[in-house]
Amino acid sequence: MTRLSDLYGKLLDGLAVIAALILLAMVLIVTGDIVLRNTVSKGFVWANEVSEYALYLITVLTAPWLLRRGQHVRLDLVLTAVPKSVALVMEAIGDIVGFVISVAMVRYATLMTWDAWSNGSITIKNLVFPEWWLLAPLPVCFVLLTIEFVFRFHRLIMSREKREEATSVA
Repeated sequence: MTRLSDLYGKLLDGLAVIAALILLAMVLIVTGDIVLRNTVSKGFVWANEVSEYALYLITVLTAPWLLRRGQHVRLDLVLTAVPKSVALVMEAIGDIVGFVISVAMVRYATLMTWDAWSNGSITIKNLVFPEWWLLAPLPVCFVLLTIEFVFRFHRLIMSREKREEATSVA
């Protein structure tokens, strides 16, 4: 299980690198748009739209990576105030709840993507393309989050220690 978890971590690292490259591309596009608008009064009409889609994709690609690193949003103040055994139970419950929610979101996101594909829904702004292209990353993200919750739970049970990120306020 540890070997599988390590390989999975490398996959998430790769997705984070892709997200960083998307961020770099977004910065270059926005900068180019601003320079063009201020020098020749005409920029990229699609720059804002591409930036919106890029931010969404960056979020989807990095969510499982951040969860793995313990850098997701969490309230760890309580975990530092309660006894270790209670904190472990709270962490385990959090992982189980996260797993269940992620599984539900996989189902819902898959149904949304399927509906958009089967109905031939189109996104129409400056750029026109099938709506399912926007929705397709969601089920993938939630599958990755579901897998990470399994690995988190396994690591918690095997270590029997509070997670290091649970003590960031101490």
